[in-house]
Amino acid sequence: MIRASPAENGFTIVFQDEHLLVVDKGPGLVVHPARGHREDTLSQMLAPLLAVGEGGETGWDPERPGIVHRLDRDTSGLMVVARSEEAHRRLQSALSAREIEREYLALVEGRPPARTGTIEAPIGRDPRVRTRMTVGGSAAREARTHFELERALADTSLLRLRLDTGRTHQIRVHLQAIGHPVCGDPEYGSAGMLGLRRQFLHATRLAFAHPLTGDPVEILSPLPEDLAAALARAEELS
Repeated sequence: MIRASPAENGFTIVFQDEHLLVVDKGPGLVVHPARGHREDTLSQMLAPLLAVGEGGETGWDPERPGIVHRLDRDTSGLMVVARSEEAHRRLQSALSAREIEREYLALVEGRPPARTGTIEAPIGRDPRVRTRMTVGGSAAREARTHFELERALADTSLLRLRLDTGRTHQIRVHLQAIGHPVCGDPEYGSAGMLGLRRQFLHATRLAFAHPLTGDPVEILSPLPEDLAAALARAEELS
C-alpha cells in the first residue's frame, strides 16, 4: 500500500512504472481539454511521460491520451493514467467490469437517514443549464453510488463513497438528489460553506490489479490541507 502526499497545486505522481502512472491531482486542474479550457490540462502535462505521444496516428485520443477515468476540476485525489495503449485497453476493461475500486470522502450537508446505502438513479445533461447534470435529464445513463457514514457531526456528515459507474458529476448529483449536497459545492450545494472555495470531495483510495503483471496496487491519499481545515471547522461547530 502506498500513501500519497497531498497535492495542493497541480499534481503529484505517486506511483509509476513502464505501464501506468497514479497521480494525486490537486484542485483547480482540468483533466483534459474541453470547451473554455484548451491549455494547461493534466493530460497535456502528462503527455511527455507516455510510452507514445499524443498523436492520433498511434491510436491515442489526442484530446485525452492515457486517461482512464477523470475527476472534476475542483475534485482532488487519485487517478490512474495509462502509459501504453495495451495498459489503457486493459484498465478500461477493468473499469467497465468494476474491478477498479475508487473511494471518495465527501463532507455533506445534514445527515443521511441510514449509515450505509446505495443511490441508484440515471444521470443526464440538465436541459436548462448545459454545464450541469441532473437525475434524469437528456440522454440519461445508469448511475450507482454507494455511501457509508464515516463521521456524524452537528450539521454535516463525512461520507465514504464508492462508485460502480463514472458519470459526469455523479457523486455531486446523487448527493444533491437525496437532499445532502456536498459542502461548498458551487453547482449543486452552497458555495463557501465552512470557508471552502470548492466542493469537499476527494478521491482518497484507488485499488486495482496491475493490468500487465496482476500485482495488487493500492494507494491512499489523505485529505488535502483545505479540506482538512474545513473538516476541523465543522468539528468545532459540533
